[in-house]
Amino acid sequence: MKSFLAKDSTKKVLSSLISILIGLVFGSIVVFIVGISKDTISFKGAWEGVRIILFGMFVTGRDSVGALTSGFNGVNWGDMLYRSTPLIMTGLSVAVAFKTGLFNIGASGQFLMGTLASLVVALSIPTGSVPSFIVWILAFLAALLAGALWGAIPGLVKAVFNINEVIACIMTNWIAANLVTWFFDGSVFCNSEEYGKMGYIYKTSHNGVSTFKMGLDKIFKGSQINAGIIIAILFAIAMYILMNKTTLGYQLKACGSNRHAAKYAGIKDKRNIVLSMAISGALAAGGAALYHLSGNTEFFWSTYQALPAEGFNGIPVALLALNNPIGVIFAAAFMAILKVIGQILPKYTAYNEYITDVIIAVIVYLSAFSLVIRLWLDKKLKAKEADGMPNANAETVTGSKTEEKEAQ
Repeated sequence: MKSFLAKDSTKKVLSSLISILIGLVFGSIVVFIVGISKDTISFKGAWEGVRIILFGMFVTGRDSVGALTSGFNGVNWGDMLYRSTPLIMTGLSVAVAFKTGLFNIGASGQFLMGTLASLVVALSIPTGSVPSFIVWILAFLAALLAGALWGAIPGLVKAVFNINEVIACIMTNWIAANLVTWFFDGSVFCNSEEYGKMGYIYKTSHNGVSTFKMGLDKIFKGSQINAGIIIAILFAIAMYILMNKTTLGYQLKACGSNRHAAKYAGIKDKRNIVLSMAISGALAAGGAALYHLSGNTEFFWSTYQALPAEGFNGIPVALLALNNPIGVIFAAAFMAILKVIGQILPKYTAYNEYITDVIIAVIVYLSAFSLVIRLWLDKKLKAKEADGMPNANAETVTGSKTEEKEAQ
């Protein structure tokens, strides 16, 4: 057991779990204090708020006497998986860059370029002459290509001019935002048929293009789920294999560990930096494609007002997952659970839905200090080992004395 706890991988996982646990406890306390301090919520409402924070995914409604009921809620779980899909992709985007020693803060811009490419292709090709699933594939591939090219820009700047990728990514984020705004402003893709939606782009279902369900809508009835979650999980598995089981993955990580040592060993450092950012950009853009090609979502073209949150949310997902592609799946699901719970809270209580952002903020803050938590775990393990040493020494001395007597 001690050897298991002493493993670096175990301590990394425990540090993330501790961050999540502290965040949930802190959030529950905040919810409870806010509840009992407001006349509109009361002690009962505060307790229900805490229950929803901790077990909201299982809430099914209220019974005849007004008490919360629990069970399997297909809508909650389906929407959670639907929301997880873009988070998995942007989380992978940030994690892959981290693994190669780069900080891809440009996932939002890459997400926007994926949005632009996927929507233009999905809405431009008539499905009357081309099968809708072919259009879907072309739109998805176009998004991957657009994201790869956009991600390669800060990678190229970093490799050739040694300009910090964070600065380059921030610049490309806002260039992407204004480029997408300029392209969609007054374009034929704007939704002019529905009143009050002049600033929105048509859903891809307007052209008969939407992600297939694969029967998931029957399991999670009433939710927005589709097969996009399966595609995102497959990408996570592919990234795990790429980074851990291939020569290319080894080269990318070697450049991240020490660019100059990798170059000395014969690895093309500049090529791998550009390639790493291109892969990251393609993943972020793929998340945008999976989100918008679902046929459920509308894109508001005035993106200059705010960059898409999915890109920035990929950072805490990667941090919680410790940059492990498989861990990204579970970290994204957890973040999506908190978002779904944020929607459930105002439905059954008098709380504001944004209170779950407090929990997310605490978890993100703690996950950024995961190294401190790991050091604390190291200290605890060493203290336990030190406590056990006198007993072990005593047993050794006793055993040696017995052996001497037997020899005599």
